[in-house]
Amino acid sequence: MTTALATMIAAQPDVISALAEPVTAADRLAGARRVWLIGTGTSLHAAELGASALETAGIDARAIAANRFTAARPGDAAIVITHTGQTAHARRARRLVLDAGLPLVSITGPDVDWPDAVRTPVAEKSETYTVSYTAALTVLAGIAHHLGAPGLDPPKIQDTADAVRRVLADPGVDAVGIPARAMAIVGPGDWSVTAREGALKIREGARLLCEGFDPDRLLHGAAVPYGPADTLLALAPSDDLTAALAHAARVTGLGVHLMPATGDGLLAQIPTTVRLQLLALRFARQRAQNADIAITGAWADHTLWETL
Repeated sequence: MTTALATMIAAQPDVISALAEPVTAADRLAGARRVWLIGTGTSLHAAELGASALETAGIDARAIAANRFTAARPGDAAIVITHTGQTAHARRARRLVLDAGLPLVSITGPDVDWPDAVRTPVAEKSETYTVSYTAALTVLAGIAHHLGAPGLDPPKIQDTADAVRRVLADPGVDAVGIPARAMAIVGPGDWSVTAREGALKIREGARLLCEGFDPDRLLHGAAVPYGPADTLLALAPSDDLTAALAHAARVTGLGVHLMPATGDGLLAQIPTTVRLQLLALRFARQRAQNADIAITGAWADHTLWETL
């Protein structure tokens, strides 16, 4: 079990390295007054980090769930993120952009034949998506770099691939045990997106209740149900509020673990994301769950997925 997930996680350094070039398709977006980044689930997390990176280039960038994207204005452009190209809401959003005659870049897996697509090289073989996410982030870094964002040049992307290799060799998550009941992951700023992505992997892969938060949301009521049967994992807890929340969790009796990281911005999220993927893989194995088939039973009903 989880063989495909382990293989996909291990593939990430080479995939990131292979994508470490400026993305010339970004030329289509140059001069847009506003750029929409559109996705569903894990792809929405990529859209959020991509929007943050584009903002550092002075671009008005907005991440939005594909099911909420209903129209674009003249002067807009869009990036649609979908690994399979089969997600109904992503396909509809892409069609809205094309019908409006607006600039479009899609980020997809290798099996999608759209002419507007930047295709990443590896198709997911596990339902717990990993490599497609970090590949999409790498493409978004290349787009942002091409449009003037600092710190996302090809050498920095190669450095990120090397950092992921080091994480694979030494994940540094052995001290994080399976909670008796639930886990919360919290991180400030862009780290909150990584917290939510990590929580999603743990939910999918290990079938364990796990949620991701930014510090404000955790403080304003979301922390209320957590107690001694639960665990708090804090990402890059450099801000005062995240550190204070970790202290409050200890006082409340939660198991608390810190996952520090170096740097900031989109590329800094990738090695930490891989650590969280490896944690999900370990939890899945310890709980005897098959993370390669994450969606089962009534949740896997084809009619449900057709509406996405």
